[in-house]
Amino acid sequence: MTKTIRNLLFMIALTVFILPATPAFGQGNMQIPQGPQQQQKEDPFSAEQKREIAKHQNVQRQEELRKDTDKLLELATELKQYVDKSNENVLSMNVVKKAEQIEKLAKSVREKMKGQ
Repeated sequence: MTKTIRNLLFMIALTVFILPATPAFGQGNMQIPQGPQQQQKEDPFSAEQKREIAKHQNVQRQEELRKDTDKLLELATELKQYVDKSNENVLSMNVVKKAEQIEKLAKSVREKMKGQ
């Protein structure tokens, strides 16, 4: 197995198995930072609305992460099947395309996990 494929499989394992098990991941703890001046100017209703919006966005992001990590696992499984069918002299274009898809999706997952 090539180094690139091992790295991709490691990233998939990280996103699927390790990060969701961390205490802060997916707990809905996303808070909107507010300075003392903002707290005084805002009425409680708008602050509550902002918290609800942040909570909703966090739930949406979590759903997208689940879908994306499921897709990553599917792509990695397909990549493994392609690699198993190939030999040391033949590298299918499907392997290269699948690896590029995984890389792109893994980058997207990483950005979503950062909350960007």
